[in-house]
Parts: sequence; C-alpha cells; structure tokens
Amino acid sequence: MKHILLSGALLAPMLLQAQVDGTVADTVGIDLDEVTVVTRRPGTMKLRGSVLNEELITGRELLRAACCNLGESFTTNPSVDVSYSDAATGARQIKLLGLAGTYVQLLTENIPNYRGAAAPYALGFIPGAWMQSIQVSKGASSVKNGYESMTGQINVEFKKPHDPEPDRLYANLYYGSAGRIEVNADATVKLSPGWSTSLLAHYENETQSHDANHDGFLDIPRVEQYNLWNRWAYQGDRYLFQLGVKALKEERRSGQTAVSRTSSEPFPYQIGLETERYEAFTKNAYIFNAEKGTNLGLILQGTWHRLDSHFGHRDFDAKQRNFYASLLFETQPTEQHSLSAGMSYTSDFYRWQGGGTDLPAESTEAVAGAYLQYTFNLHDKLILMAGVRGDYSDAFDLFFTPRAHLQYNPNEYVNFRLSAGKGYRTPHVWIDHYNLLASSRTFDLSGDNDRDEAWNYGASIASYLPLFGKTLNLNVEYYYTDFVRQVVVDMDSDPHQVQFYPLAGRSYSQSFQVDATYPLFRGFSLTAAWRLTDVKSTYKDGSLREKPLTSRYKGLLTASYQTALGLWQFDATLQLNGGGRMPDPYAMPDGTPSWNSRYNGYGQLSAQVTRYFRHWSVYIGGENLTNFRQQNPVVGAADPWSNHFDATMVWGPIHGAKTYIGIRWNLPRITNE
Repeated sequence: MKHILLSGALLAPMLLQAQVDGTVADTVGIDLDEVTVVTRRPGTMKLRGSVLNEELITGRELLRAACCNLGESFTTNPSVDVSYSDAATGARQIKLLGLAGTYVQLLTENIPNYRGAAAPYALGFIPGAWMQSIQVSKGASSVKNGYESMTGQINVEFKKPHDPEPDRLYANLYYGSAGRIEVNADATVKLSPGWSTSLLAHYENETQSHDANHDGFLDIPRVEQYNLWNRWAYQGDRYLFQLGVKALKEERRSGQTAVSRTSSEPFPYQIGLETERYEAFTKNAYIFNAEKGTNLGLILQGTWHRLDSHFGHRDFDAKQRNFYASLLFETQPTEQHSLSAGMSYTSDFYRWQGGGTDLPAESTEAVAGAYLQYTFNLHDKLILMAGVRGDYSDAFDLFFTPRAHLQYNPNEYVNFRLSAGKGYRTPHVWIDHYNLLASSRTFDLSGDNDRDEAWNYGASIASYLPLFGKTLNLNVEYYYTDFVRQVVVDMDSDPHQVQFYPLAGRSYSQSFQVDATYPLFRGFSLTAAWRLTDVKSTYKDGSLREKPLTSRYKGLLTASYQTALGLWQFDATLQLNGGGRMPDPYAMPDGTPSWNSRYNGYGQLSAQVTRYFRHWSVYIGGENLTNFRQQNPVVGAADPWSNHFDATMVWGPIHGAKTYIGIRWNLPRITNE
C-alpha cells in the first residue's frame, strides 16, 4: 500500500463540512483502494468554502495553551485581542478590528448570548474545556443571527452529546502558580440510537491573595465559580431536537489589603461582585428534503441574570431577563441557488439600582424582525451572498440591516473576498462601561443618547501557495468601520468625570492585517502576523482624536512542533503589543501627572509542553514569561476614597510571569463492536 502525504490546502474542500461539524480527528486517513491519503489538520484555518472571512479555531488549537475560559482562548490568534478592562476585578475584554467587544456579536452555537448585564464578565463564564471549536467572522456577518454585529461575530461550539464519537468521560485538572485551581469534567451517555445526554461541570478558585507591586491592592481578584450544564439531544431520520439547562454562580473579591495611613477613611476600600445566571434553550429542526437542503428550524432561549456589586461606597445591582426566538427556513433548489429566510423575536428586561447617581429603575426593549438571504454559487468560482433584514423595536421603531458578500476563486491557490453591511446595537452605558465604577469618576449621562449604527466594509485575499513541496498560507485583509451614530465615551474633557454624549462628527476604525502560516518541516508549523490599527472619534470640542487605550499595532509569532508519533508537543507564542494614547492626565496632590500621556509597546512570551499518553495527557507551561508588568496600574492606590483614585487606566498586564501544570484524562466511548 502506498502512502502519499498531501497538504491540508488540497484536502480542505474534502474536509470542510467535517471540520465544521467537529467530527474529524487531528490525523485523517482516507482509504482509496491501494492509496492512503494522510494529513494533519492545522489548529487554525480559514474556511475556504465560506463566502464570509471566517477562521475556525479547532479543539486542537485550544490545547496549545491553558485555555481556562473563552477569554484565554485567543493567545495564539492574531485577529482577536484580549486585555484586562481594569486592575481590580479581573474582567477581560476583547477587541476585534480595533474596536471593543461591545461591537462584536457573541454567539453560542449560533444563538446570540451573554448580552447586556452578562457582557462584562462573559469571557470568564465559558470554560475552555467545554468548547469544541470557535469561529471568528470578521466584518459584516450573515443577517441570520440578527443586526447587532458591527465588526464581526464570535461563535462558540460546545461538545455535543450527539457527536459520532464523543468522549464518554473527560476531566481536566489545572493548577497555576498564582494559586488558581480548576476542575473540569464532562460525561456523555448514549441512551438509545436516537437519544443521548451529557453533563458538563466546571469549578475554579483563586486561593491566594497577591500584591506583587506592594501598592496595597490585590493584583488578581479572589474568584470562585461554579458552572453546570446538562444537555439532551435526539436525532431521528427527519426530526432533530436539543435541550439544554445551565446554571452559574460566581463570587469576586478584590480591593485593598490594608488601610493606608494616608487614606481618608478608617476602613479598606473593598470590591465585591456576586453573579447568578440561569439559561435554558431548545433547538428543533425538521428536514423536508435532505438532497436539496430544505429544512425548517425553531430556536428558543431564555436567560435570567443577576449581578450585585459594590466598589467602596458605590453599589450597583442589575437584573436582566431575556427571551429569544428564531424561526429559520433554508433550501437549495439547485447547485447554484440557495435561499434562507426567517423571523426572530428578542425581549430584554433590565432593572438597575445604584451606581452613585440616578438611574432608570427599569428598561425594556422588544424587537421583532424578519430576514431574507440569497446565495448564488457559480461552480465554486464566484459566490455572492446578499441579505437584508427588517426589525421593529418598541424603543427605536423600524430599521433595516443590509449585508452583502462576494467571493471570487480564480484558481485553487487564491480567494478574493469583499463585504459590506450595516449593524446596530442598543447601548447600555452602565453595563457597557461597568469597569469605570472602579474609579472615583462621576458619570454624566445628560446627553440624549441614541442607538449605535455603523457601516463596515472589508476586503481580503487568502492564498495557498505551493512552496518547496509544502503550502504557504498567506492572508491580507483591510476593514473600515464607519459610525453613523455612536455614544461617545469622553474621559478627556473632565479629568474626574466620564461623559457620554451622541457623536457629532466622524468616528471610524481602520484595520490592516497580514499573516502567514508555513510548515517548515514535518511536525513543525510557524505563524507570523502583523496588524496596524487606526481608531479615531470626534469629541464635543470638535477635535478628531485617537481613541485612548487602543494599541496602534500588534505582532504575533507562534511556533508549534509535534513529534513524529504525536507523543510530545511544544508550543510557544510571542506577542508584540504596540503603544497608544492615554486619556488626558490630571495632577496628583504632589503635583505629578496621574499618568503619562502615552504608553509604550511591550512583548509577552508564553510556552507550553504537552506529553500525550493513550487516554490522558499532562501539560506544563508559562504565561508572560517576559515578566513585563504595567507599573502602578491603580492610580491613587494609597487613598482610594479620594477623587484621584482610578483603577481603569490599564493598557498592559497587571501580573508578572505565571506557570501552571495540568492533567487531561480522556476515556472514549465503550462499544460492543
């Protein structure tokens, strides 16, 4: 029997559907009489058959670092930035195309999720061990999932009980040098040929208090989280059904470790957050004609979220109830034409209290909409997808969301993509900028703020070039986001206040990125990326200024090597984060500026070594091995009760080098074959 090694690029069309379904092993063998085709699937790949500019981050890629949650899953990804939103609560925020995560639509298995009150800590609510893959879509996305996406979508696919060969039992134990303990476990049971169920559990605890820079404030908050999910699935010949119920409880504690002699209060400044969240969803699909892809689907989801918090004397509590329904119809009457249509309904109820100023006691919004999307495919050479949706909001009346995508594939080596589309979102100032409560700033909401509205335009080239018997993946892309309406967050006009008012002028983001991946030799892959970002907004004085706390550039270099038998894997990632502008500083009591007007770039190195055994593996690694740390991230830490206190001026890591060790245990399904 002959063995022929082909590049992943040549096999991509063959494996695309299986990759999306998450059913392909990391090493794929296909028997063709006397020929065996073997390839190793890369951890991150462009979806060549998608008209959207999409990246698939596979489960294999997630194992290259300690992906304890979604916020820590983008370490090796050049497109998504993750940073701390403040130096007190440990909340993480993402940025895509240079803009904050509030403009990115977060989906869980194509259901809009973790919106509103859940958004500030959403990245920590999704355990890494539960995820099967992540899809990152840049620019204008499909109209199927709503109107909220402005810079892109992040969709998380979880382990499913109805996967062909899911793990019967999986466990992950993690311990970090900072005292972080995590335990993850999930079990799958196949009850009958049609029915299956799974139970996923997660527990984490920061067991130690840390104050490495001795400023009297905890560098890492004390966090304890319980997360449990039970899901059921039924697969018949024509009817498909899923049901899931999830519960989460989390406590965060941070603040001063002791009272400073210069403090104006006799007791320490304490920060506490308590979160409860419950979710339930169901998916139903009926297949009318499998050959022509004609099916009807119904998705229902309900969530209840509670957040109680205090920042010193300032309390802020929020409750949210959300209901989401979506009815979808899809058909492909011919190979060239496909159609998707549907209706959706979203209802949000908020109740707010506290924050140090007057707040609306309640806020509600109900939105009903419908969409139509058409795709034309000319022999996989030219693909055009155009869609429009109309939505009616009881708060903002009727509005329309058009989006269009074009893909041209002149040959097997290059893909060209163009996209354009509009997005909207309803701002919730207190939740969108919840991190600003960790400061002495007051909030000015006197402006008549409307919803955000923006156009996004994008162009990209993805090439797959044969080079020395291997394939070089080279991608170049440019995106421009232009805001028609926006709530401006102004921390410059008044040094002790944050002002929110409607945009009167230009506000935009430009992002240019080039990245390349090449397997230098068998088992070794290298990825290099460089991105430039230009984000500016017009302030009330008419000046067009660079958005603060936004890095101008990012460089990324990742290397991965797996030995021939797959027993050892070595991974390393180097990030270069560019400098940027700070909000205008103010004078401290001693006359010195509160911070510099700009911050400089810095580098971070992470590495991990994994040893695989038959049913288990052990890994050891380190984060921020360059030990770079922002000096004095808490401004006015000696007297947090004064009007000079600010823990939100964070542009870099707030902790030094950390190491970790973990064990993964994987028991496959037992069969009678």
